[in-house]
Amino acid sequence: MRVLQLGKFYPVRGGVEKVMYDLTTGLSETGVRCDMLCAAIDGKTRTLSLNDNADLILCRTLVKLAATMISPAMIWQLRKRCRYYDIVHIHHPDPMAALALALSGYKGTVVLHWHSDILKQRFLLHFFKPLQNWLVRRADRIIGTTLYYLQKSPHLKNAGGKFVPLHIGIDPVIPDEKAVEVLKDRYRGKKIVFSLGRLVEYKGFSYLVDAAEFLPDDYVVLIGGSGPLEDELKTRITEKGLQDKVILLGRVPDEDLPAYYGACKVFCLSSVQKTEAFGIVQIEAMSCGVPVVATKIPGSGVSKVNKDGVSGINVEIKDSKGIAEAIKAIADDRNAYENYSIGAYGRFSRYFTRERMISDCLDIYEKL
Repeated sequence: MRVLQLGKFYPVRGGVEKVMYDLTTGLSETGVRCDMLCAAIDGKTRTLSLNDNADLILCRTLVKLAATMISPAMIWQLRKRCRYYDIVHIHHPDPMAALALALSGYKGTVVLHWHSDILKQRFLLHFFKPLQNWLVRRADRIIGTTLYYLQKSPHLKNAGGKFVPLHIGIDPVIPDEKAVEVLKDRYRGKKIVFSLGRLVEYKGFSYLVDAAEFLPDDYVVLIGGSGPLEDELKTRITEKGLQDKVILLGRVPDEDLPAYYGACKVFCLSSVQKTEAFGIVQIEAMSCGVPVVATKIPGSGVSKVNKDGVSGINVEIKDSKGIAEAIKAIADDRNAYENYSIGAYGRFSRYFTRERMISDCLDIYEKL
């Protein structure tokens, strides 16, 4: 079997690229020939060997436009190579990859990985929609991180017979015990609530800040990440007098993240829009046995990842008091906390490991 993962860019900066890269390396480790073709952020065309069964084919990028890497080199690279592959696994949304596939002349099997609808770039969608509709018709299977997200997408109304769920899987996060103790000492006497993500509107961090007003003084909310709303959130924290209860950490280096997961009592995902389709940070927390408070985003799979009453609690979006009540329900009751902690790790181990993702993906391929 020869498979090509098609779309997005390298180096890895977000969830879609990480899934592509993990599928490429994971499948190739099982003996499947699996390459990855994408745009190069640094603009340089080259091929890198990942292992004996996987190449990373990077294509020159001219410019980034409307959140899309414009790389005409993807078109001729795919035309040159596509007949070599039994399956092209294309990752959506990526207009450049869709255009490359449409112009490649490829006649083989197509797996469409629908990570999310196009929500922010609505102007782009107006022009991309005919190509997107072609891609949906062309696909032999349509994969989603949750079946629920696929079923609720307005762009996939007539494609239900092609749907196959494929949960994102990761290697477990392993906190360093000494680093965890350093953090706990820093916030001694406090129950740590941790959240992580870009400081942008759809993440709903303003509602998490407001939730701190409803938490007792023995709680501290730590928010990791940077972004355009940083100053606005700082002002909100100051105006509400929450400087001792809500701390913006800025960007947390990757090597420091495990300690924050290990030190926190609860992880909170406060997102408010279906741009948050899955929430990888949830399963990172679960892999450490940390209960999750997440939101019931209409049309999103977030609340399907965090199973209410098992791995944590799901609340309505934009409900700061509800977020606080859920946090307290988990962290203030020792028996409840232990049950949620066991449930979180158990759910991760059963559904969201990298090994499970690779195995399930290979099963999808083989059935084609």
